Amino acid sequence: MIETRKLDSGVRVVMEKMPGLESCAMGIWVRTGAVNETKDIQGISHFIEHMMFKGTKTRSAKQIAEDVDALGGQINAFTGKEATCYHIRSLTSNAEKSLEILLDMFTDSVFDKEEMKREKLVVMEEMNMVADSPDEDAMDTVCEMVMKGTPLANDILGTPSVLKKISRQKILDYIDKQYTKDSIVFSIAGNFDEDRMIQMFEEKTAGLGASKKQASFTNVKHVPSYRSKVKDIEQAHICMATRSVKNEDERYPAMQILNNIMGGSMSSRLFQHVREQKGLAYSVFSMNSPHSKLGYYTIYAAVGKENVRPAVSAIKEELELLKRSGVTEYELSKAKEQIKASYIFGNESAGSRMFINGKNLLLDGKVREPKEVLDLIGGVTMEDIERVKKIICDPDDYSAVLVSGKKADMRKIMRG
Repeated sequence: MIETRKLDSGVRVVMEKMPGLESCAMGIWVRTGAVNETKDIQGISHFIEHMMFKGTKTRSAKQIAEDVDALGGQINAFTGKEATCYHIRSLTSNAEKSLEILLDMFTDSVFDKEEMKREKLVVMEEMNMVADSPDEDAMDTVCEMVMKGTPLANDILGTPSVLKKISRQKILDYIDKQYTKDSIVFSIAGNFDEDRMIQMFEEKTAGLGASKKQASFTNVKHVPSYRSKVKDIEQAHICMATRSVKNEDERYPAMQILNNIMGGSMSSRLFQHVREQKGLAYSVFSMNSPHSKLGYYTIYAAVGKENVRPAVSAIKEELELLKRSGVTEYELSKAKEQIKASYIFGNESAGSRMFINGKNLLLDGKVREPKEVLDLIGGVTMEDIERVKKIICDPDDYSAVLVSGKKADMRKIMRG
């Protein structure tokens, strides 16, 4: 049973008891990320996430790590386009001590200037790592292209030049502005003492600002564009993307299923056609990336340099087949079972439940019980698939990027 509460302070809490477990997962979610940043502070959300681990008024960075390890806990954080999450997994017997550490970091980090200098070098290495990973580079680039003109085009990591200029005062100002009670969700799942967890959380977050002005979101129409990036690599990485549906769109369950049919598994159309039948790619898949305002659909393939044009042609063949013939009843039934199974498997983990519940309450304002989610998936009809296929079946609607060892005219390849 999932329970949501809005505390007197304005912070929202979502709790899911899983009595059979001897552990719990806790996450502090903040509705801030790349979409909230201006050009002069791009990447600051991600840098703050790093700095939360670098020392508080009572603990050094080393002490944070040692204290978590001494409890057998697992602590981490991540920054996305629209949200930042700090989370810890703990034995039930150590839940209070684990939450105390997480809250200490969240409310009492000092952002030491020397630690900032060192951590900027770490983030620079993270930027280099992404740049050296052609698949990640291709995916980040196509996201920027398909979301151009909207805040969702902002890069999570930012740039080296902007990172160097982020000061301690800019961090404090950003936290004061963005880390407000109305923008925070505390999510906990597993076996825990509800009243004690809420009491601790409310006490430690009492000093945060009450609210913030919600940022405006400008939706600019997607105009397909094309890029070719040259790197010293052997393989070629193709990424194509077009606009899709947002989180709370009623068509989202159908889009999930269509994505599974097209490129979500080893039996999917793209995998079978591009890899198994034509042998053009080792890795080929699709994914739907929904956000609170917009979403986008991506097709990715890693191929030999000589197979770029044939691979794009094979992908276009599948899109055109979808446009002409739709999907079969068998494909629909199979995809439903795959998605249901994946969802149910995830529900068996306290960590997964904490992530799902926290993200949904933060970004969508509500949390669905598992039965409701499964009913939505099970209720998708052939007519629903026919509706959403129009979103992704036209190759001319896609932006595309190629990352490979030599320059290529992606416009010509896509339009050919």
